[in-house]
Amino acid sequence: MASPSIEFPTCLALAGPTASGKTAAALAIAAELPVEIISVDSALVYRGMDIGTAKPGAAELAAVPHHLIDIRDPLQAYSAAEFVHDATELIHAIHARGRRPLLVGGTMLYFKALFEGIDDMPRADATLRAQIEAEAQTKGWPALHAELMKVDPLTAARLAPGDSQRIQRALEVWRVSGQPLSSFHTRSDAARPSDLARATTLISLEPTDRAWLHERIARRFDTMLAGGLLDEVQRLRARGDLHADLPSMRCVGYRQTWEALDGRAPMGELRERGIYATRQLAKRQITWLRSMPQRRVVPCDAPDALQQVLQIARDWAATRAA
Repeated sequence: MASPSIEFPTCLALAGPTASGKTAAALAIAAELPVEIISVDSALVYRGMDIGTAKPGAAELAAVPHHLIDIRDPLQAYSAAEFVHDATELIHAIHARGRRPLLVGGTMLYFKALFEGIDDMPRADATLRAQIEAEAQTKGWPALHAELMKVDPLTAARLAPGDSQRIQRALEVWRVSGQPLSSFHTRSDAARPSDLARATTLISLEPTDRAWLHERIARRFDTMLAGGLLDEVQRLRARGDLHADLPSMRCVGYRQTWEALDGRAPMGELRERGIYATRQLAKRQITWLRSMPQRRVVPCDAPDALQQVLQIARDWAATRAA
């Protein structure tokens, strides 16, 4: 069943690839306008995952109210549908308090689900997942990707043959419901794009020079390593109830570190592998952003990028106050 169309108050949104400067820009906006930040980030929801997610620090969190950060244990999943439900409630609550919602993050699936709606999908089935995992051990994930291509070619076409997490979920949905995962991502009525999409000013931080972003990604990953990423993942492993196939542990940086600690990849290659994976994530994020025609693009590598963001935010606030 499709999510109903809902009347939304106006919102400001700030999106962009990893390391594009979203946090600094959001805090600058918050210093001028009475906003509360709603995190649009599938990694920041997890408690105990601070270094590898570049989670805002205590001072940043204290400077402005933040929401949807540290709301799940790493053992738990958090779906796009849950995000839409939680963000929708927060948008209305923030508006009721006389403040303004500022959506900030880089999980483009969340933005897309919020702006375009999402159909209810089957819940995770642990038994079926274990069965698919066992099949993968025998046949390999490329073989299961080929199987997915037969029943859901649209989803299979956008997944790499080794993307085990997403292949597993797509096959699970097919086997539970008899419907392809792609069928749940279609818009079902003319009311979408939703009222929220029409009511939102979306600022998109996008680099004109990929080398600029790549350099920032490398520096950021070096900072994570120096700040104790290995120790953080070791603490998570020491719990004993987490494993490498959980959505939390498949986050960029955590997956590569876990594999290095498992001995499945050389520890000496962790930096290189982590930076490469983060670059690939940024590339996917930019591709998603370019599919959103309503966005206001700000070149994040421009010397006056922050001033451009602030001017858009000021214009938005002035229009809403008029």
